[in-house]
Amino acid sequence: MKDKISLFDLPDDDDRGVSPVIGVILMVAITVILAAVIASFVLGFGGSVSSNASAGVDISPDESNTGNVTVSVVSKGDDTLRVSCVDSGGSELNSTSSVGGSMSCAEGSNVVAVGNDNANNATIRTDI
Repeated sequence: MKDKISLFDLPDDDDRGVSPVIGVILMVAITVILAAVIASFVLGFGGSVSSNASAGVDISPDESNTGNVTVSVVSKGDDTLRVSCVDSGGSELNSTSSVGGSMSCAEGSNVVAVGNDNANNATIRTDI
């Protein structure tokens, strides 16, 4: 009588497609990944990245064709910037720090840009 009522045979426990152990492992993995993502947002790991310094300097040859160049501060962003001409001995010849300010650098001097911490100097051009 059972054969006439049942249209499908139910599979045995050994014939199932996914074992309960694999299902539990997948659920634990998904839970751990979701917890890590939520923790990163709650603890603010992404918010501690600082922005880069922003500064712009334009260097162009003098119109007098003497070998000198004119250095102009184009933009500073939010950071303090000081641009100066330094001779080969390390002495500062002249400087400017305001946007739109310009100065003339003699041949053989270096143009040095100093950021807001005064600890890190960057020589941006040395072949004047």
